[in-house]
Amino acid sequence: MKSKSIFPILFGFFVMGFVDVVGITTNYVQKDFQLPDSIANMLPMAVFLWFFVCSIPTAMMMNRIGKKHTVLVSMALTFIAMLIPMISYNYPMMLLAFALLGISNTILQAALNPLAATTVRKEMLTSILTWGQFIKAISSFLGPILAGAAAIYTGQWKQIFTIYATITLLSLVWTWMSVPNVKEEKQAIDIKATFSLFKDSFIFSLFVGIIMVVGIDVGLNTVIPKILIEKTGMALEQAGLGTSLYFVAKTAGTFIGALLLAKWSPKGIFRICMVIGLIALAGMIFGQQSILMYVLIVVVGIAYANVFSIIFSNALQYKPERNNDISALMVMGVSGGALFPPIMGLVSDMSNQATSLVVLVLGTVYLMMIALSKKMQ
Repeated sequence: MKSKSIFPILFGFFVMGFVDVVGITTNYVQKDFQLPDSIANMLPMAVFLWFFVCSIPTAMMMNRIGKKHTVLVSMALTFIAMLIPMISYNYPMMLLAFALLGISNTILQAALNPLAATTVRKEMLTSILTWGQFIKAISSFLGPILAGAAAIYTGQWKQIFTIYATITLLSLVWTWMSVPNVKEEKQAIDIKATFSLFKDSFIFSLFVGIIMVVGIDVGLNTVIPKILIEKTGMALEQAGLGTSLYFVAKTAGTFIGALLLAKWSPKGIFRICMVIGLIALAGMIFGQQSILMYVLIVVVGIAYANVFSIIFSNALQYKPERNNDISALMVMGVSGGALFPPIMGLVSDMSNQATSLVVLVLGTVYLMMIALSKKMQ
């Protein structure tokens, strides 16, 4: 594959970042329709549940039509999902739009990572995937800014979906025209054989690790504005920028990580980040001042920025001859984004938003256990 084809592939990570708009969207939909936390947080569940359902069928699709065409299918579905809120805006239609976004993003994540892996040397894979996460993070932090700007200047925050639909269409055309069709060695994808990989304790631990890191990411994405409102009394439009701050920090973290991971041990960076993450989460639980909360949001964003790519690349390199179905299993773990917000919503309904962060602390403890594994590279 020509090296220039990596650019449309990396731009695909920008489209992948659209899924993170569900965090600020949850807050706007909750405000528009006066929903309790436990009901509003069904929106993230509507997105991330499909990562569990569709990841294995996506692996089978990749085997049948190839990685490139699977990516194109995902972008077409993303385009359709972005049109739905502009056609009809109510809670059931938002659930439908984000369910379709979840399906399309599942396909994109399962296919784009191994497609990127075909363009680089094995030793550069972690760094390249981290660059992809860097681009995804740029997309993610722009979401709340665009939604807030749309709300202020047009009176309709949902105009963000018009922008997303346009960008998705451009990405689809670029990928179609610029990424060549590469003859791929067929991998026999059998559901039973794929799930049999869970018999390998290391693969299973990485799968659960993906559940945890995505759950933490989506949990923070959703809860940061609510915590700022609860602790400081900010308006939603201002508190929503806290989510953008989190993604700015993730963007900086992934940029730094892409440089460091090309030279330093991913395992060592992983361990340091989890210690920092635990300290920052504890500070967010007990902190009160807005300046302190902003600092902690930055720290926590940097701490978790590279964990997904470190775990994913370890999985792909562990058994490269099975990278299609291993990729599918890891993407299935992204369903952790459906698991954490409802649990956090129940905790916050019973107590408060800060207490719900305990769920994220428990997930971080598990990630620390993985970071200490001798099999981590």
